[in-house]
Amino acid sequence: MAAKLFGTDGIRGIANKELTPAIAFRLGQAVVRYLTDKSRARFLVGRDTRISGTMLESALVAGITSAGADAYLCGVIPTPAVAHLIRELDMDGGIVISASHNPPEFNGLKVFSREGFKLPDELEEEIESFLNSDDDIEAPIGAHVGEVFAQDDAAERYISFATQCMKDQGLSLEGLRVAIDCGHGASSATTPEAFRRLGAEVAAINDTYTGNDINVACGSTHLEPLKELLKSGGFDFGIAHDGDADRMLAVDEMGNEIDGDQIMAILAVDMHERGTLRNNTVVSTVMCNLGFEVALRNRGLCVIKTQVGDRYVLEQMQAMEANLGGEQSGHVILLDHNSTGDGLVTALCLASVVVCTGKPLSELASVMTKYPQILRNVHVADKSHLVASAVISEAIKRAEAELGETGRVLVRASGTEPLVRVMSEAQDTAQAQRVVDELVAVVEAELN
Repeated sequence: MAAKLFGTDGIRGIANKELTPAIAFRLGQAVVRYLTDKSRARFLVGRDTRISGTMLESALVAGITSAGADAYLCGVIPTPAVAHLIRELDMDGGIVISASHNPPEFNGLKVFSREGFKLPDELEEEIESFLNSDDDIEAPIGAHVGEVFAQDDAAERYISFATQCMKDQGLSLEGLRVAIDCGHGASSATTPEAFRRLGAEVAAINDTYTGNDINVACGSTHLEPLKELLKSGGFDFGIAHDGDADRMLAVDEMGNEIDGDQIMAILAVDMHERGTLRNNTVVSTVMCNLGFEVALRNRGLCVIKTQVGDRYVLEQMQAMEANLGGEQSGHVILLDHNSTGDGLVTALCLASVVVCTGKPLSELASVMTKYPQILRNVHVADKSHLVASAVISEAIKRAEAELGETGRVLVRASGTEPLVRVMSEAQDTAQAQRVVDELVAVVEAELN
């Protein structure tokens, strides 16, 4: 049986080993075959700053053009920019070459439809069957072969779109002093500039790149550099992106981390008070903090939870006609603005709440009280055996019985890495830590 290619967020793996140019080439052909019936379709292609990005881009574009479609290259650009520009430029779809928050040696391929949405499971399965088959496409020749074009204004178009979202509300960020960690990633040329255009004073770090430093001890997965910068004083808050800037985390003026749950809680309360939170509903995942649920439900708001993965959040948002959803990791989807998690738009919306309320971010974040949550990532030999393990299942049941209604546990395989994530929440940190330690020991013994 061929190895499964699509995970929770596209195809991902170590570049040139698990994710090869051959896969990228076939995917290029597949998007033309499955996403359009036009004789001359057009696809946007963007990438983050990884050194393997141009290698995979070349193969992907060869696949697209060999199937008779045109490829428009955005260069280094955030994932949400591609999702937006597909619609603005009336493209037939788009692909982003990025492994998001993963280390530099990884890369990935994220596919978007002509509406700017990630693909449903059923369509991914069809594409994966094609990728694993020996099927050939009908190869055009002569004038019917696709062409390659440079979309040189892609970053400028995205900055203009994001800033206009704020200007349409009559908002300015004049007087704000903001620290930004770009994570040596795709936000380097977009987020600092967008904040400056709206009047904020910006101090940006890790806004250059070599191709081998993306996400390394910086960005949304490592907040220490941002916290250190805030110690110099005078900042209203700081924000940090992952490599492709579809997520963001914040640090308040006192140096405290503000995660995705807190960001969504702040935005939900603000939107509810302004009458813009559709159906009084917020969509999150099973990983959200219990404190998030309690805070919103105490305000009469509905919290719907999905499996982990921002595309599952999006699907539920569409089903519930909700306009706010996301993940604790910092993926926040604001459907009034964009069709996917957008780190820049989220950061600007958060900044607008600070400006409009006149409250510091630390005070805004107090809208919810976080339950102690312990999360451990366990490296395993074969994560696919997790579901079938009766021993692990029994250990989970014992932990759930101990915690009762005052806490919970979650044990799940990562969709993008060879990891099993073990999480526990409880009213007491020591109890949550002990439960996680016990479960980790069982997982390691069973899966290694």
